[in-house]
Amino acid sequence: QVQLLESVGGSVQTGGSLRLACTASGDTILSACVAWFRQAPGKERAGVSRLFVGGGTAYADSVEGRFTISQDSAKNAVYLQMDSLRPDDTAVYYCAADPRDYSCAFFAAARYPYWGQGTQVTVSS
Repeated sequence: QVQLLESVGGSVQTGGSLRLACTASGDTILSACVAWFRQAPGKERAGVSRLFVGGGTAYADSVEGRFTISQDSAKNAVYLQMDSLRPDDTAVYYCAADPRDYSCAFFAAARYPYWGQGTQVTVSS
């Protein structure tokens, strides 16, 4: 079993920053593909960023240059640093993981078997 937990999100003004954390039970996250997704009201869940613990990161075009995904092995955590936030970043953000995917090449939500419960991020203009 893999249990994921996102940190509390928050509310910021345009141009502000937030950092989200995703932690997993045990050391499973260290050998997994970990991704951040987001879902705005009335819209599909979309990939934001993903990280392969063994090395490699990827970003959606809409966040590249503004968001940074990173890991802290000592804390068994993956982070999403969000800078230069815009109102269209407003969404519920989810952490997802696939311990078996060592390619970590997909944003498709259906491919990820483990999910956190989601955390709200709100950006006001």
